[in-house]
Amino acid sequence: MKKFSKHRNTLRCVWLLLLTVLPGVILQSESHAETNDKLQVGVAQVEITPPVGFPLADNYRVRPSTGTLDPLWAKAVYFRSGETLAAWVTCDLSGVSMDLSSLARERASRATGIPIENIVISATHSHTAPDFIRSLYRSLGPDGAPKSESDQQGAAYVEKLIGSITEAIVQAKAAAQPVQLLSGSAQQETQVSFCRRTVMQDGSVMTWVGLNHPQAVRTASPIDPEVGLIKFQRAADGVCTGLITNFGLHSDTTGGNMWSGDFSYAIEQSVHKTLGKDVISLFGNGCCGDVNHVDPTGNVKRKAPEIGQEIGETISKAIPNLTAIQNARMKVRASTVPLRLEEVTSADLQHSFELLKAVKAGQKIPFLEHVVAYKRLMLANLAYRESPPGVDDYISLGLSRIQKAPEGILPVKITVFTFGPDLAIVFLPGEPFTELGQSLKRASPYRTTLVIELSDCAETVYIPNRHAYAGGGYEVANSLVQPGSGERIVEVAVALLRAAAEEEARSASAVGN
Repeated sequence: MKKFSKHRNTLRCVWLLLLTVLPGVILQSESHAETNDKLQVGVAQVEITPPVGFPLADNYRVRPSTGTLDPLWAKAVYFRSGETLAAWVTCDLSGVSMDLSSLARERASRATGIPIENIVISATHSHTAPDFIRSLYRSLGPDGAPKSESDQQGAAYVEKLIGSITEAIVQAKAAAQPVQLLSGSAQQETQVSFCRRTVMQDGSVMTWVGLNHPQAVRTASPIDPEVGLIKFQRAADGVCTGLITNFGLHSDTTGGNMWSGDFSYAIEQSVHKTLGKDVISLFGNGCCGDVNHVDPTGNVKRKAPEIGQEIGETISKAIPNLTAIQNARMKVRASTVPLRLEEVTSADLQHSFELLKAVKAGQKIPFLEHVVAYKRLMLANLAYRESPPGVDDYISLGLSRIQKAPEGILPVKITVFTFGPDLAIVFLPGEPFTELGQSLKRASPYRTTLVIELSDCAETVYIPNRHAYAGGGYEVANSLVQPGSGERIVEVAVALLRAAAEEEARSASAVGN
């Protein structure tokens, strides 16, 4: 794992320099293609399934895997438009930590020549995916090679994961060829997603209680039924090579201790029935921090195969109605936005260590107290230049060596891919609430806008909209960022979209003249 360490200090210095030089939006990049350059796209996938026994992602208990229900993948799309090179990778992971993003993007950039800021790595948010973060943290430690057998196994998997993400981009680049881009959206008429937050009679908000609770008033927020789609078909013969599906739903519908991509795997099976088994199906989760698969009016829980089939039917009906993009000039814009984290005192930290030690010893404590104690250790690890000793014995998410939050400011990356005047993909960090994604799409100047969460950062955990903080609930208790952060990332994303649209309009006008 020494190959990771040699890049750690350089990457950390770059981030700190950016934070000290520019306030507000601190990084912006822009690149665009010549008008007459044909868009080239390649797609590829590389398996990332860990061995049996490796822990599944779970912040509050240890879950060793017992087998594989369906394989996990890193799926990549490579774009070339004139001089613009870009790539997106969607991984069957619960989240993409900032350290994983930094290391994998840096390695992929060196292997392909794609600018590092033009590479985005997202997670499908599968809860039956590996907990790799503790292994990555320990492999980057100052003590050199991992010493215990479990740490060695963890380091080996982390190396495989980073290598597989890189390889997926390399293969996608090798497969690139001129394509016709088609895009559009459809409404998911058979409901498979539901708001999991309930407003109570006292004005508070509770998660997972449902509307049958005697003090329940209503669900706290809407769902987003839109299914966004992008289809890639070869310009030469019209054969479809890949399909991106964007829909907001917590990917925690499978359960158990076996590896699974959850409902995105079931969507893939439906796509294969519609478009052919050689088509690569890529899933980007929408803003779904407050949404799950449980109907609050009863006890019905939608399962992965059913969800995949229902969304698959929507996709199948929508495919013939997708609109071809005639001038798919690609632009990439990215901004890094500093978000202020919640404050944590030394007394908070000491109390949290005591609570988590008690939990580890088998003591039961109220769930939200467990959540807050875990969060405070995450905050301390991110905010302190040196991690608290022994913190990795109690948490995994939030462990970071490369990316830190100096003085309680967490730099998060927002990236926008645009294609001509018609299509945009927005990549956001963390798990934003549904209404944030909807407001972004409503403000977008593009006909079709896909919004994909958990991109290049999972450390924020939930990103509620401002008014949600007043009601509280699990998601608010488990958010590291202060109120207003969600609205801030939407503002920045919309500004990027508008700037790209204005640039596209000027380019089109210049060609017309």
